[in-house]
Amino acid sequence: FNPALINDVPGRQVEVGTTAVYSDRDIDYTGGGSENGDSAWNFPSTFYYTHQANDKLTSGLGIFFPFGLSNEWDDNYDGRYIGTSGEMLTVNINPAVSYRVTDRLSLAVGLDFVYLDTEIKANINQGALIDPALNGLLDVRQKFSGDGWGAGFNLGVVFKATDRVSVGAAYRSQVDIDIEGDMSLYGVQPGLELAFQEGNAESDIELPAQFTVGVATRITDTLLIEVGARWEDWDVNDKQVLDLQNPILGETRIVQERNWHSTWTYNIGANYQLNDSIALNCGYLYGQDAVPNKTFEPIIPDSDAHLFTVGTDLKKDAWTLSAAFGYEYHEERTKNNSVGDPITGLPQYTANGDYNTDIYLFALSLGYAF
Repeated sequence: FNPALINDVPGRQVEVGTTAVYSDRDIDYTGGGSENGDSAWNFPSTFYYTHQANDKLTSGLGIFFPFGLSNEWDDNYDGRYIGTSGEMLTVNINPAVSYRVTDRLSLAVGLDFVYLDTEIKANINQGALIDPALNGLLDVRQKFSGDGWGAGFNLGVVFKATDRVSVGAAYRSQVDIDIEGDMSLYGVQPGLELAFQEGNAESDIELPAQFTVGVATRITDTLLIEVGARWEDWDVNDKQVLDLQNPILGETRIVQERNWHSTWTYNIGANYQLNDSIALNCGYLYGQDAVPNKTFEPIIPDSDAHLFTVGTDLKKDAWTLSAAFGYEYHEERTKNNSVGDPITGLPQYTANGDYNTDIYLFALSLGYAF
């Protein structure tokens, strides 16, 4: 989050870790009935290495997952023409250098090389195109998959106001990623091939700029408390554009309006050093959602979130084992818009209703100093 802090990591240290993430989602439809998401485990992992060259200069390398998405619904649920599943993986390779200007001030700069891989699935209401009597039948399965690279930078500063109070801030730039992939279709009825388009596909995704600020206060020799905030510029995600290239039909552009807005996240955490070998950690985070009511949909059912965490650090000689559990409660969000089947526009395909999400996180990391 803030590379200027690596000046306080002595010698050379390496850390590897992973977080098991389990999401539980459901919809209570406005017209009655409900739908449970097809839950699955994800394991975003991390690698960090730091090297303190001298009292002034420290370098480091981080490999981590800054953004992610994994969500899947049944192929026959009410919102299948909006989307049935979405998955996005981002990997950030982030080398950084931090310089201690004075005993109290450190500055840092780093580069972000971001790889993104995504897959999005949805149904197409082929039956309604053939005959109104076949509405909702004979669906075509549509899948877009693609990947790409982007680059950006990050900056950090830490100022030790007193021996017990430190103030830090960090900025991570927007990263633009050109995605190249393909659109695949399954279940197209004979004779309707020209009504549907598959082939090469391209899109652009803008990962938002971030600004983070925090204040850490050592209340006692054993208790450290930190409060912080993070701003994310989701305004860049105003629309999603997909360009399809078909050898027969030529180029087609699909535009999905999003109109997301920037968000703030606020957090507080505590670290208590029980003894030389054991530390106890806890935290709370509140995050605003980025998706407005007008474009809210089942693949990204974002809502205001509350994250509660507890954990421990166990140190033995040069080794440190860290473990944590997190529970993320998302406030109930109601979909009441016309986002649905673009072919018929019928309300039964909007999947309007109340959306609930609970996320469980189990984290483990191992560090070694040498």
